[in-house]
Order: sequence, then C-alpha cells, then structure tokens
Amino acid sequence: MEMGSLFDNSKELDRLRKEQEDVHGEIDKIHKKLQSNPEVVTEKLGDNLLSKLRSLYVQAKELSENEANVSNALMSQLDALLQSGLSAAQRKKIVNEQKKKRMKADSEIPRFSPAGSMRSQLEQAASLKGEQVAARVTHDDAEKDEWFVVKVMHFDREAKVFEVLDEEPGDDEESTQKKYKLPMTRIIPFPKRGDPSSTQDFPLGRPVLAVYPGTTALYKATVVNNRKRKTDDYLLEFDDDEEDGSLPQRTVPFYRVVGLPEGHRQ
Repeated sequence: MEMGSLFDNSKELDRLRKEQEDVHGEIDKIHKKLQSNPEVVTEKLGDNLLSKLRSLYVQAKELSENEANVSNALMSQLDALLQSGLSAAQRKKIVNEQKKKRMKADSEIPRFSPAGSMRSQLEQAASLKGEQVAARVTHDDAEKDEWFVVKVMHFDREAKVFEVLDEEPGDDEESTQKKYKLPMTRIIPFPKRGDPSSTQDFPLGRPVLAVYPGTTALYKATVVNNRKRKTDDYLLEFDDDEEDGSLPQRTVPFYRVVGLPEGHRQ
C-alpha cells in the first residue's frame, strides 16, 4: 500500500471538486441571464447561450463521473490501509509527514512543472531571464489580484525571488516603468510562442487567466472554442466584459493564456 498514491488521489479529488464549482458557477450565470431575459432564446444569442450551456452540462457530467471514480479508489485504498495492521500512531505519523512534504512543495513551486525536482525548477526559473511572464504584483492580503505581463530581469536562486520590470508605463505623464521583486509563487511562465507543444490545451468551458487584447493586464476568462491545433488562438469570454447584455468573444494567442491560479480574486 503506497501512501503517496492515496494522497495523489486525495489531491485529485480536491481539484475535481474545485473545477466542478467553477463549472456550476458558469451554469448559474447562464441560467440567471436566461431567466432575466427569456426572449433572448429566440435570438441568435440564445442559440449560443444554449449551446454553451449544453457543453457545460457535458463537462459537469464528466467531472462528476471522474469524482465518483476517484472516490471509489480512495475508499479501496483506505480499506486496505485499515487492514494493513498499522497502528493508529503509525498511520498518523505517515499522514503528517506526507502532508508536510506536500504543503512545502505547494508553497514553494506551484507555478512550475511539478514533475521535476527543485533543482530543475530553479533552472527553469533562471532560464526565464529576458522572457516575458505573467506576474501577480499585488500582495497576498490585497482585495483583488492584479496580474500583468512583465519582463524577467534577474532570478535569485538562493532567495527564490524574481526581479521583474513592468515595461508598460501608467497613464499618468509622470509614470515610469515599475520594478518588482516577486517570489516564485507569484510568477507564471507563458507558453513559448515558437514552441506550441509547451502550451497546455484548455478545453471548452475551462476558466483561464489571459491577457486582455490591447493591454498588458491578465484577467479571468472562459474558453468558448475547441482548438484543432496547438497553434490556434483561443476564443475567450472575459468576466465583467459585458456589452449590450452579453459577453463578447475575444481572440487571444495561445502564448498569452495560462491556467487560472487557485483562489484567484477579481
């Protein structure tokens, strides 16, 4: 009986439940829109909403089935653990050790490839010098998260801190380019423009973080098209981007779209 497998399934169960919450939230938004404006069903916009609603229900069904499978696997693993003869004190010790290791890893390197070692992740971070990345410039206790495209100037391997430059000055005449020192937890590398294989393929209905067209700011958006190739652009609907009672669909290059950080506040 491998405890690592049990905790992997437990973490996957948490991920599936979080994803279901996001999907159910999108479903509720469409329901409210249809209830407040039922005549929209007879218009072209109504067809788009109903099509999107159906896709979200399909996604919700798949997530629910996956959750049931993972839950069954966890119950089997727990039954085997209970029958393994380990004392309660031994099981508690193993659980605490695994929890500490997982929390330490999650706090230090959540934005970089979890498959590699700490050394390889530090090398990946160091290789980003001169590259543009997504950076959260607000503190953890801020009311909202603000993400911008910044350029990596330096990476301190010992402190695990990035020095980045916001190359876009503000609107004020006196505004200048801003520099920040940010931990790895507030940096997300973009996919390589010349290497589409480095991008994650986000499915229809998946919430993401993307650069709003014509700006260097990133906002939460929802994928509304199925890409045929990794080089294809994404078609997105940005939250709070409503025009004339509907959300316009905007095209964003694949290399300006990343996964939505857990606990994102907007």
